[in-house]
Order: sequence, then C-alpha cells, then structure tokens
Amino acid sequence: MMNTEMKENGEIERERREDQEKYEDGDGDHQLEGSKRLQPWTKQITVRGIFASVILGCIYSIIAMKLNLTTGMTPNMNVSAALLAFVFMRTWTKMLQKSGISAVPFTRHENTMIQTCSVACYSIAIGGGYGSYLLGLNKKTYELAGGASSPGTYKEPGVGWMMGYSFLVCFIGLFVLIPLRKVLIVDYKLIFPSGMATGVLINGFHSQGDDMAKKQVKGFAKYFSASFLWGFFQWFFTGKEGDCGFAQFPTFGLKAWKNMFYFDFSMTYVGTGMICPHIVNLSLLFGAVVSWGIMWPLIGQKKGDWFPRGLPESSMKSLNGYKAFISIALILGDGLYNFIKILYITSRSVHGRIKTKNLNPVVETKISEEEQKQNEIFTRETIPMSIGGTGYVIFAIIAVIALPYMFPEVKWYYVIIAYIFAPSLAFCNAYGAGLTDFNMAYNYGKIGLFMMAALAGKKDGVVAGMAGCGLVKSVVSVSCILMHDLKTGQLTLTSPRTMLLSQAIGTAIGCIVSPLSFFLFYKAFDIGNPDGEYKAPYAIIYRNLAILGVQGFSALPKHCLQLCYGFFAFAVAINMIKDVVPKRIGKWMPLPICMAVPFLVGGYFAIDMCIGSFVVFIWHRINAKEAEPMVPAVASGLICGEGMWTLPASVLALAKINPPICMKFLSS
Repeated sequence: MMNTEMKENGEIERERREDQEKYEDGDGDHQLEGSKRLQPWTKQITVRGIFASVILGCIYSIIAMKLNLTTGMTPNMNVSAALLAFVFMRTWTKMLQKSGISAVPFTRHENTMIQTCSVACYSIAIGGGYGSYLLGLNKKTYELAGGASSPGTYKEPGVGWMMGYSFLVCFIGLFVLIPLRKVLIVDYKLIFPSGMATGVLINGFHSQGDDMAKKQVKGFAKYFSASFLWGFFQWFFTGKEGDCGFAQFPTFGLKAWKNMFYFDFSMTYVGTGMICPHIVNLSLLFGAVVSWGIMWPLIGQKKGDWFPRGLPESSMKSLNGYKAFISIALILGDGLYNFIKILYITSRSVHGRIKTKNLNPVVETKISEEEQKQNEIFTRETIPMSIGGTGYVIFAIIAVIALPYMFPEVKWYYVIIAYIFAPSLAFCNAYGAGLTDFNMAYNYGKIGLFMMAALAGKKDGVVAGMAGCGLVKSVVSVSCILMHDLKTGQLTLTSPRTMLLSQAIGTAIGCIVSPLSFFLFYKAFDIGNPDGEYKAPYAIIYRNLAILGVQGFSALPKHCLQLCYGFFAFAVAINMIKDVVPKRIGKWMPLPICMAVPFLVGGYFAIDMCIGSFVVFIWHRINAKEAEPMVPAVASGLICGEGMWTLPASVLALAKINPPICMKFLSS
C-alpha cells in the first residue's frame, strides 16, 4: 500500500512539474490552467528583470524628460514599455541560448513586472514636477513671470533636494489605496482601460508565436537605428546658436517659420504622433492655428495700446502674458469640466452600487470561468491592510518633519492638512480613471497649489503653493498608476505582491534617475528660454497659477481677463457639446487641454505629430492587419532612437564641443 501511495505521489509530482514547465515556457493556452500551479510571487521578480527595468526606466526617463522640457506633451507609453520589455528579454534569452547558455524561460509574469517597474520609473520624470512646479521655482522662471510681483520667491534646482523631495512625496502614494484594491478591481469591476490594454497586449505577446515577435523586434531595431543616426547627422548642422539646423527648416516659408509653423524633422514627435489618438494631434494643430496663426499676430498689432512697446517679449506684461494666461484658462476650463464630470460619474456609480446592494444583496452577476480564476489569484495573495496604513502614516510623519526644513514657506500643519484630504482625493481619482481612463492628478495638484498659496498668504504663497502642489499631485498620481498596474497584473495572473514591490522598486529608481536626467538637460541646454528649443512651458504656467492664487486677477495684462473668460467658456462649451452630440460627431470635437500647449510653444511639434498620425492612417488603410501590431514597435523605435541620441548630445554640450556647421535660412 505504501508503494502504491508513493507511486501516486510521484505521478502527481511529475504532472505538477510538467504543468509548471508548460507555464514557464509561456504556453498561451496554459495561462489560466489551475491557479494553484502558478509561480509563487517571489519567483516572479527576478534579478535580470530588475536589471532590464533599470535600463528601460533610464531610457524612458530621458525621453520623458526631453518631452517635458520641450513641449510638455508626453504620451502614454505603457504599451511601448511592455513591448520594449518583451523585445529586450526575448532577444537576451535567444542570445544566451545561441551561446549555449541555458536561460530561465521568459514568462508573462516577468514581462508584467518589468513593464510595471519601468513605467513607475519614468512616471516620476513626467509627474514629479521637473518640468512644471519644481522648475517653476528657479530664478529664470521667477524673472520671466515678473519678479517684482513676487520678490525673492525662488529656489534654484539642486540634485540633493530634488531627489529628497521626490522620495518624500512619491512613495506615500504607494500605500494609500492598498486596502481598497479588491473593492476597486474585483468588487466594482472597474476596467482601468490603459491597464487592461497593457494586460491584453502582454498576454498576446506570449501567445502569438515567434513570427510576429521577430517582426516587431526587426521593426523596432530598424527604426531605432534610423532615428539615432538621423539625430547624429542633424547635430553637425546645429552650430552654437539656437536657430540653426534641420530643426529650424522653414518648410512653409520664412513668415510661417517666424510664427512657429514648420516641420522640425523630430523623429521623437513623429513617433509620439503615431502612438497618440488622431484627435489629440488634430487638436494640437487646431490650437496652433488659432494662436500663432490668428491671435498672436492680431494682439501683436496692439503693442503700445494693450501693452507697452519697450517691454521684452518674455515679460508677462507683454504678448507672453497673453500666451501664458490664455493657455491657463483653456487648461482650467477643460480640467474643471472633466473634474466635475468624473466626480459626478463616480458619486452616481458609488451611490448606484450601494443602493443596489441594499435593495437586493443576494444578486450576483455571472462571470466567466476565466474571470473567476483571475479574481481568485488576485485576492488569494493578500497584502495586509496594516502595510497600507503603517506605510502612509510613517511617510506622512517624515514629510511633516522634512518638508518645512526643505521649504521654510511650507508649515508643518500644511502637510498634515494635505495628507488628511489626499486619501479621499486619491480614491475619487482612481475610481474615475477606472471608469474613464482619465488620470486627473494634475487637477487635484492645482487644488493643492491654490489651497497652499491661500494658506501661506502673499509673502510665502508662491513657493508654498508650488511645493504643496507636489504633495497632493504625487499621492493621487502614484496611487492611480498602481491601480492601473494591478489591473494589468490581474489579467496576466501576476501576484499583487509582485506588482506592489515592482512599483516600489520602479519608484525608487525613478526618484534617483529623474533628478539626474533633469540635470543632464539643465546643465547642457538653455532650459526655460521662451525662444529656445527647451521652452518648458508648464514651468511658467504653474508659476503664474501660484501668482494668481496669491494676487488674483491683478497679475493679468490689459484685456487678458476678458480673453481668459472667453477661452475658459470655450473649453467648457466644447466639452459639453462633445458629451451631448452623437459619438460619431463628438469624437471630432477638439480637446481644449491639447489646444493649450501650442498657445505657448508653437505649431512645429503639432505638425510633426500630425505627420505621425497621417502615417498610421495610411498604414491602416493599406494593411490594417500588419499596422495593428507594428505601429507600437515602429513608434517606439523612432522615439527611443532620437531619445538615446540626446544622451551623447548632452555630454558633448557639457564638454563644450560645438557642432562644426550652422545651417541657417535668411530672406533674400
């Protein structure tokens, strides 16, 4: 009898090993077989995965920082990160196998872990304030915004304090929604569209076979190389001055070039346009035509009437003031409408669920077997609620002590007030993002900015407002990104513990890499120059928001308030029309928040992005089946190639090595 039991146990163990091997080999059909056979979460996080995450996180941080400091427009690169992680790891394992070195198979769990880690890393570069509220504290932005209106209120960037600030305000967001993860994802069944799309994509990568994977790798490598070499070639013609090279090519004539309408041959923005929806790119172009094509030439003719003649163009009391404040009006109008709309959707949905539960608590919606297994794995490996509560309290206490030391204008009780309200704001934002895919963190950040500016008063309000903005925005943003990643993990059957730890590792890497990548640009290029390449438009926007919060409408130039009212109403009206008219018409309504960016920056990058959009449109017309999987690979190659050239270009600039040729176009 003992021999029979041993034989049965041996067969069971052999079957278990075979099933595990099948799963680890990435067999797509096996992905939902028997949840008890899946890898333990400790094996889903690997050393090579962390190494790959660091590399990808650094690449994307540099790319995101460049986008932040040039136009402020950064697309959602989650899908691109998932694809690049797949390409990177598949290439690595294939190379090792060809060299005769055995490698552990690359699974969807590891793919999800790398994607989560690298996205968490570059998200700090996008949402950490390096191109907006932190940069808005520096002396150059202070002078551009009219230093006399807020005397002495500036703080120069520094690697040390920026790194410390990022660690203080970003990590706390990881803990705030941990107790509600099951409620949001399993109980409320929120879809979190970006997280779901990434999860479906990763599952597709590991079940579609090697042919498409090889094609994507080749496509990425080809366009990465072309973009990198094109960036290298362009560098030789950029000279020492800021208006040399292909980036200043007067494509539509010199008059259009002076009004910021030209194709600047940026593969980064062509690739970005390929990823962004068509309506985003068309909204950018529409905003450029309205502002630089119509409004600024007309307002410029009012020099000496609406604003004095002798003022420099960068002054907030000249044409630049209209550019900054009208773009702020568009952003606030669009943001306020969507903020109220999503709060309404959230409250109505929560109220409906509570009402339904109270009326008929025994009713359960039927779910598929696949979804049952996803939910089982998601809820089985619990994250203790004590981790969320303890982590939040500890980081809040550290912030209460450290932030007033870093920014004397921010009192300790301001921090306590911010962190009392932050959890409820984070829940509202995550719930709204789960329904609509809108991460409204920047709007909650503006609430924090105005609240802090009002509390601090006229003397300290500008600095306190911008520093306090990050307190609220970071908690709300990081917690929402974590929910998106947990949704991805649910679909790929990756443990929630893996997702939380991956997000923490990525956040830690981002808090180190982002300040370093910022200073790479800050020391090598003229950041914040309104006439240069690196305009950093959101720095001046956030600075002026803080001044508005302290001084009110007295900060605006002549007739600017009336124009701001008009564009604020326009942003609200466009959103209302979009929601009222049929979807087939509403989808062509411009997005006011996208229109706002070229008001400050110009139309050149909108033309680049529209070209990317046009390429995708034609590709889908010619061969939609090929375009669907290949567009992300080609776009990622274009973005990453030129983005990687930024690194040697920065090093050359720091070493005072100038390009040998200045290619310039002059009127005959």
